[in-house]
Amino acid sequence: MPVITLKINDREIKTAAGTTILMAARQAGIHIPTLCYHPRLRAVGACRVCVVDVWGRRTLVASCTTPVEEGMVVQTENERVNNARRLVVQLLLASGDHNCLTCQSNGACELQALAYELGIESLDFSPRPPQYPKDASNAMIERDPSKCILCGRCVRACNEVQVNDAIDFGYRSIDTKIVTAWDRPYGESNCVFCGECVAVCPTGALTERQAKFRARPWTLKKVRTTCVYCGTGCQLDLNIVDGRVVKATSDFRYGAPNYGSLCVKGRFGNDFIHHPDRLTHPLVRENGSFRKVSWNHALELVAGRFSGIKEQYGPDALAAMTSARCTNEENYLVQKLFRAAIGTNNVDHCARLCHASTVAGLAASFGSGAMTNPISDLEKADAILVTGSNTTEMHPVIANHIKRAVRNRGTKLILVDPRRIDLVRFAYKWLRPKPGTDVAWINGLMHVILKEGLQDDPFIRDRTEGLEALQQVVSGYLPERVEEITGIPAGELVEAARTYGGAPCASIVYAMGITQHTNGTDNVKSLANLAMLCGNLGKAGTGVNPLRGQNNVQGACDMGALPNVFSGYQPVADPAARARMEAAWGVQNLPGRPGRTLTEILDGVLDGTVQGLFVMSENPMLSEPDLPHTEKA
Repeated sequence: MPVITLKINDREIKTAAGTTILMAARQAGIHIPTLCYHPRLRAVGACRVCVVDVWGRRTLVASCTTPVEEGMVVQTENERVNNARRLVVQLLLASGDHNCLTCQSNGACELQALAYELGIESLDFSPRPPQYPKDASNAMIERDPSKCILCGRCVRACNEVQVNDAIDFGYRSIDTKIVTAWDRPYGESNCVFCGECVAVCPTGALTERQAKFRARPWTLKKVRTTCVYCGTGCQLDLNIVDGRVVKATSDFRYGAPNYGSLCVKGRFGNDFIHHPDRLTHPLVRENGSFRKVSWNHALELVAGRFSGIKEQYGPDALAAMTSARCTNEENYLVQKLFRAAIGTNNVDHCARLCHASTVAGLAASFGSGAMTNPISDLEKADAILVTGSNTTEMHPVIANHIKRAVRNRGTKLILVDPRRIDLVRFAYKWLRPKPGTDVAWINGLMHVILKEGLQDDPFIRDRTEGLEALQQVVSGYLPERVEEITGIPAGELVEAARTYGGAPCASIVYAMGITQHTNGTDNVKSLANLAMLCGNLGKAGTGVNPLRGQNNVQGACDMGALPNVFSGYQPVADPAARARMEAAWGVQNLPGRPGRTLTEILDGVLDGTVQGLFVMSENPMLSEPDLPHTEKA
């Protein structure tokens, strides 16, 4: 890319062609104030706070939208520029009720900071009385139109980042305001309350209701952590005052995977942290009721009971359920406790019911049971196949990547789901198979791809094996036969195959809609075959990407919280793997027989072969497939 040389404040600056004056100045450490500008949003130059003086231009120009030119001479501060900025800020301050004393954003308001920076002590204009009432129609976001400066950041965040299209500008002239569809209150609109608008609002027009009057911005301590809800792994900050979480925010500068975005659960679903029903001390059941005990008493009781069971019935009479909601360290320690100290491989967790099929299927196909590509690669794909995933509900931040790919890049979305989920709005092709027929339609796609020569022959030759066997299997899955099995019209199947097979880079995204089946592992292997057939591995915008149901399903599996493998998927039946773990743990005679799975553990409880059960941060009455059976156990 050509390099442009210009002068900013008499300093010679070199930058890439296409860079705006604002970005060139920031790269050089030169401050230009902004208001409507945000690094994640399209620059519009609406507020005119970032104006600069360019030699030879008749008027001041918005630096956020003006590209640099060779030999350009720019002044970011002079009397003309500063007067223009002061006028803009004064007009904005006079446009509504900017009472900083009671505003929740006091101390974090960009308009307030600008007024201070420009030395505005009084207004030359009479403040306009509030025109519209506050909207407090939901429990999460409060909207105060009297503090809105119509910068449009919330609209662009909603439409460009989240792609929800829930808000826009409404009315005209001095009556203009930000509205939802049909100007309904937020609580009655199609808003999903992701809070992206709150995150980018530069004033107190949009604030978190949960945090109102609980803390000033400068009193908050921020602790960075990972969201606990789904498997996306969003980075967020817990905003804490006096040891209590007031709200959750996220900084776009943290980068992947969420780049500052959160969903309604990650941003607002934190009131459980200080709920009075949470346990704060151990309880022991005596005479039909629980009583408080010390940690020492509780630990000694459990250790004594488990030791007694081991001595009387053997180590395999004990079992552990670890948790996909706990950290790697906690899962590692539990599986180590049961293998090294107790002597059993009866260790499992809820991945058994959701993504154990992924671990088995992808490990058999690729050698690893994890996503093959970064989440951000979805926006580099020419086609995306989504199946078994209601992505906008279960993994909203990942869904944003898919929606942006469709809207901004023209990516063709192939959606395979019998339900009309929200992603249907963005789908190029929507296939509606009968539940449980996934292998058939995937084989049908591969049949068409092979028949029309859309496969990647060099990739297949150099990096795969077993093509002949695959061809033999899929040869019988003609589109007409697939239609009989799945209900997908033959013509629609052919078009979907051409779309996926003809894309230079295509990605596959799936979740528990195809893994929680008796043939879930076969479903995963079939998707892996489809990706390999078209060479959609090992490059950006491709891959086979399972979406995890809980925040640490992948980590719990990696740590060895499975009955058949140690940490790092080393088989317990492998003598070399056992020797490595014995040396690492300083023990002898680790058990070599795979333990019971989650469902087998409960069967063992009922038939008496499992006498003691350790459950860590897991609720079997929610996760198990047969709840009466689980309740009885």
